Amino acid sequence: MEKKRVKPAIVNSDSDTQVKVVRSFDAPVDSVWKPFTDADLVRQWMLGPPGWSMPVCEMDFRVGGKYENVFCNEADGFKIAMVGHFREIETHSKIVQDEKHLIGDSPDDASQETVVTLTFQETDLGTTVTTLIEYASTTARDEALATGMGAAMEMGYCRIDELLAE
Repeated sequence: MEKKRVKPAIVNSDSDTQVKVVRSFDAPVDSVWKPFTDADLVRQWMLGPPGWSMPVCEMDFRVGGKYENVFCNEADGFKIAMVGHFREIETHSKIVQDEKHLIGDSPDDASQETVVTLTFQETDLGTTVTTLIEYASTTARDEALATGMGAAMEMGYCRIDELLAE
């Protein structure tokens, strides 16, 4: 079976406080689900740009379970952490989680919480993953978009494509 060329992630802002990222993968939903729910696979694709590593990737994948991903810039040691809890899990269909980004040495309460909803939709063409991120304010949404988050997410999604091809 010939692999089709996957189009890059599409990033939209449908409201003043939301960002929606849609990306399709050339694989069935059970295969696409795994890289989002298995810490060993998350370590392989959610690395950020070149020069960054993920020294901490912990995930208790269950409703109420915690996760923590710490990214480190290898050049200067600067760290960014993503921490949160899983609110809702519907196998092969939906993940809802709260998330905070902790930048450098900022205190835990310095970051505003977002709610991230991932939905997985299988079709005869593959699986589409839609990530809806709800920010506390328009300013927070705009600041996130200004970081180049869409391009960074696409880098990770390309790594998932590679994992799925193995």
